[in-house]
Amino acid sequence: MDFSHTLRALRYRNYRLFFYGQTLSIIGNWIQQIAMAWLVYRMTGSAWLLGVTGFASQIAFLVCAPFGGLWADRFNKYRLLLSTQILSGIPPLIVAILTYSGHVAVWHIVTMGLLVGIVNAIDTPIRIAFTNEMVTAKEDLASAIAMNALMQSVGRMIGPTIAGFLLMFSSEAFCFLLNTSSKVMIVIMILMMTLTPRPGHKPTTTAWQQLREGAYYAWHLLPVRWLLPMVATISFMVTPYQTLMPIFAAEVFKGDAQLLGFLMGAAGCGGIIGMLALASRRSVRGLSQWITVASFSASIGTIVFALSTWLPLSLLALTAVGFGIVVNGMAVSTVMQTIIEDRIRGRVMSFFSVAFLGVYPLGSLAGGALATLIGAPATLAIGGACCTLGAIILWRHMPRLREHLRLTYDKLGVEK
Repeated sequence: MDFSHTLRALRYRNYRLFFYGQTLSIIGNWIQQIAMAWLVYRMTGSAWLLGVTGFASQIAFLVCAPFGGLWADRFNKYRLLLSTQILSGIPPLIVAILTYSGHVAVWHIVTMGLLVGIVNAIDTPIRIAFTNEMVTAKEDLASAIAMNALMQSVGRMIGPTIAGFLLMFSSEAFCFLLNTSSKVMIVIMILMMTLTPRPGHKPTTTAWQQLREGAYYAWHLLPVRWLLPMVATISFMVTPYQTLMPIFAAEVFKGDAQLLGFLMGAAGCGGIIGMLALASRRSVRGLSQWITVASFSASIGTIVFALSTWLPLSLLALTAVGFGIVVNGMAVSTVMQTIIEDRIRGRVMSFFSVAFLGVYPLGSLAGGALATLIGAPATLAIGGACCTLGAIILWRHMPRLREHLRLTYDKLGVEK
């Protein structure tokens, strides 16, 4: 594989600062997420409350992400990004203090998840749109997208593993405090940037009209209309495995927090493999085939993990799940950012944030409730089966989608 072109985004000093700081921040997020789930399960032993916690942490993406995309198109992205990073460090600091003092309750954890989720929902489309200001050459944008996916995969692999060791020798409170420290680091990195921020487009219509324009544009763009439903299906049916993972670690495999970290880390490893595989590509052309393969990988991997009681097979299945989730999301994001117009980028990519992250809490809540009735393995098996059906439907429509993308790439002059 040739990765020389993949690292081109790191030639930009501002993006290097962002990459290092954001990687630490994402690792901190995963450490906190594992600590939250483990603390709730240790305090209550309830699959339902695990689902509620996951729901609270992500539901804001369903509601707030479009507004983050709107603001990214209207206002100064640099200042917006700095503000969201500062705000994201406050709730975990408060819960860390409550946990250290022995006064923490489940509602504190759920509230923290909700507040951090609101900030992250607004922050995500801003970060995506801000990439174009850090990496100014369009030919290097694919590199930046690949590096963004690398951040997520590294965080998914390293963060849970670190959390597992920390929970063995320390406490959940220290994990929350560590996440706050990671937010301090990303704020420092952003302040060190030397770019001259470009203002957002001056609005000539109301915010509501701009949101409607973004929705209309996204709906009438065939790749967006066909690919985002698959992203949303995976988020709803497959991604809730993260919420139910403490049950598998403690009840299926009779393990502890360290095993929980290894299970989550296996999915992160699969994500890194997927990122590297995509990063070796020189062109966006042909990504539709990768999207199909990734959809099946996530779906079938989930079924195998749900039914397996043999740890090595389960780790392998989680690797396939992580590969599928990351490749599906990254490939769809790359296709969208290649074909959408700059003036509306924030709003359209906010719909991607809703599909990729906003649907997850609904699946998390439904998964927690269903797991209470039929058990976590059966719940994930059903989700994997439904996702497999969605992958089959997408596969049958792929010939027409590939032809549409080919014509679009030819019009835009995308290299082969």
